[in-house]
Amino acid sequence: MIGRVLSAFRATQPPARHFLAAVAVLSIAGCAVGPDFHKPVAPDAGSLGAGSLPATTGIANIAGGQAQQFVSGGDIPADWWMLFHSPALNALIEQSLAHNPDLKAAQAALAVARESTKAGRGAYYPSVTAGLSASREQDPPGALAPVPSNNAFLYNLFTPQVSVSYVPDVFGLNRRTVESLKAQEQSVRFQAIAARITLSSNVVAAAVQQASLCAQVAATRELVGINSHMVEILKYQLDKGYAGRLDLAAQEAQLAQVEAALPPLLTQLAQQDHLLAVLAGRFPGEAPTEKFDLASLHLPQQLPLSLPSALVAQRPDVRQAEANMHAASAQVGVAIANRLPNISLTANAGSTALAINQLFKSGTGFWSLGADLAAPVFQGGSLRHQERAARAAYVEASEQYRSTVLTAFQNVADTLAALQHDAEGLQAAATAADAAKLTLDLSQRQYKDGYAGYLSLLGAEQGYQQARIALVQAQASRYADTAALFQALGGGWWHGAGNGPADAAPAPPRLSDSDHARTNRDSDEK
Repeated sequence: MIGRVLSAFRATQPPARHFLAAVAVLSIAGCAVGPDFHKPVAPDAGSLGAGSLPATTGIANIAGGQAQQFVSGGDIPADWWMLFHSPALNALIEQSLAHNPDLKAAQAALAVARESTKAGRGAYYPSVTAGLSASREQDPPGALAPVPSNNAFLYNLFTPQVSVSYVPDVFGLNRRTVESLKAQEQSVRFQAIAARITLSSNVVAAAVQQASLCAQVAATRELVGINSHMVEILKYQLDKGYAGRLDLAAQEAQLAQVEAALPPLLTQLAQQDHLLAVLAGRFPGEAPTEKFDLASLHLPQQLPLSLPSALVAQRPDVRQAEANMHAASAQVGVAIANRLPNISLTANAGSTALAINQLFKSGTGFWSLGADLAAPVFQGGSLRHQERAARAAYVEASEQYRSTVLTAFQNVADTLAALQHDAEGLQAAATAADAAKLTLDLSQRQYKDGYAGYLSLLGAEQGYQQARIALVQAQASRYADTAALFQALGGGWWHGAGNGPADAAPAPPRLSDSDHARTNRDSDEK
């Protein structure tokens, strides 16, 4: 039925078709008001760090003490965590990527943004609606209004019709709106990418921290055993008259201090277990029973070092800030277009009859064409201030972009400095732990043989305790900061599924001072 209405309209109204074609050409040829967005210029930085980095970090003959080499311009794999060579860690990260609710929420937000962009594209096309109305009417006998040709005052009325409306995008309002929606979609996309990288980095950091706490708990329990053994020795010596009560009290105080350090470590260990479970999308009580061990983690020995110009293309937070800047730029065009005239075209075609079988007979058809031109004349200054607000929002987004770039370089510089000093700290901690263990062994022998006082033995025990804990913490810091470097450099997201290489290395962006100043120009129109 509707097809017959449209066919009749097309057959009888060639001038209307010509008119619509002319308007469509005008719409396509129209300009898009507002500034055209240009990518920001890559920062002119000579290096990522504050100073020169050594080609190779220090070496220590202990877990996590392997030499690491910085590779300038090195690439980052998407599954960079596999460089730690831990099947348990790989499995936990895969579970987290598959079941973490925060990541799923970010992916759903990306789906929302994509559909919103597709919905916005509908403004490019005419809107077509079809309808059929059926009514039964009765007119009073003395009515002046026209009645059906059969002079019946009680009758049925059937009216099928098709309505077409179209708003030509003469000044680019729709184009700028869709441009803003696309930029917002890109912003959400990079936000989801950042969420994925952050999740994997948090799992690695939590696993390293769990391994560190397990080692600290083991070291503390060993110290508890050593101090308990010394208490038993002193009790025996006290009974035999070889030691004083003061020495026993001091050793018992030392034992109590070591035992007091154990519960906080166990609390932190339990919290890391709960964190790993939640990151994997589980309840805290469903944490894996398997514990990570620092000795089972392989320290990546080849560390990539991106070029400064490439860092802004690799960091998802920088790309997100750039997309926000693009969206704000397009909104300036939207605000300008809202202050300009608006053209709308309408067309209706249909048929009306007293019976369904009489529809589309000769004499029952009707049609109409319409064109409206509306321009804002006085809006109380709201449109002008909306344009000013859009320009200010662009300046805000551009400054936020610059702040994000500076923060990105700071993250990398901090991590590189930490890696350099982590190697030095681990070397020193390993040396201190070996020396403290040797000192404790000699002090115990000398005290047992009567060649050393008890205060020197207590000092050796305290030094050994601190050295053991410091060594474990230094090992964990090197693993954690290595993972932090992969995160700071972008996490290799451009190698993931659906992320092309063009996303990782775009053409050198441009944003001159004149482009920046153009967004600050204000208009006093209307």
